[in-house]
Amino acid sequence: MTIRIVTDSASDIPQSLADANNISIVPLSFRFGDEEFIDRQQLTVAQFWERCGSSAVLPETAAPSPGQFEAEFRRLFSAGATGIVVISLSSQLSATMQSAELAARAVAGDIPVRVVDSRSASMGQGIAAVACAKKAAGGASLDEVAAYANDLAARTQVWAALDTLENLKKGGRISGAKALFASALAIKPILQIKDGLIQEGGKQRTRSKAVALLIEKVRDAGAIENLSVLQAECDDVDEFVASLREFYSGEIMVSDIGAIIGSHTGPRAIGVTFHAK
Repeated sequence: MTIRIVTDSASDIPQSLADANNISIVPLSFRFGDEEFIDRQQLTVAQFWERCGSSAVLPETAAPSPGQFEAEFRRLFSAGATGIVVISLSSQLSATMQSAELAARAVAGDIPVRVVDSRSASMGQGIAAVACAKKAAGGASLDEVAAYANDLAARTQVWAALDTLENLKKGGRISGAKALFASALAIKPILQIKDGLIQEGGKQRTRSKAVALLIEKVRDAGAIENLSVLQAECDDVDEFVASLREFYSGEIMVSDIGAIIGSHTGPRAIGVTFHAK
């Protein structure tokens, strides 16, 4: 029995971590104006952020096609997979999961596929994919891995501090008035992903206070596992990780926020995600 995990590039899983756990990543795409790119293939994360700094327009993102998922399912089946579990970007945020479900139906006669809504994004989705890959490597069945993925989705917390709301305003996820208000007062908004949606989680007047609030969220969560830090070109990430190590003894995965999530967060976003026990 060989159960393989498929996710999408909104998960922000470092490629080395994906390779180590045999996780397949189906890419979304993004564009600056009329110029379109395949995520993780045509620009590095550093090149994406450099492009953001010099572009007059903010990037826009698009979900993968069902055909992209189907091609990956068939490739894995040909390589010996006996079942596939897809850990998808929140269905509340993108049509990505819908594409995966259409592809699963297209191969249903040949390949058993379970599509699970992570109800999350970035490494909130990524830590679930990694945990499920380890579960599968331990010999769990297709249905056991899918059930575990759903359990993790219910226990995932994601908290992030943004430097700007301009990107979320452009993407229609918050009002222009709210973004203008935050900018005028130099507010650092705190966001959380809850029930698959981006929701307001607080606000602070300085970055240091915003980062301190993230640390407090982790500390107050009680027993947790699979802690990960996500960051977008942040010069204070090492200090942030060191603060978390003061009370969390497990491994802390650090992930760069890539083009898909970064298109909505903007630069210098920093966050944490974990599974509550």
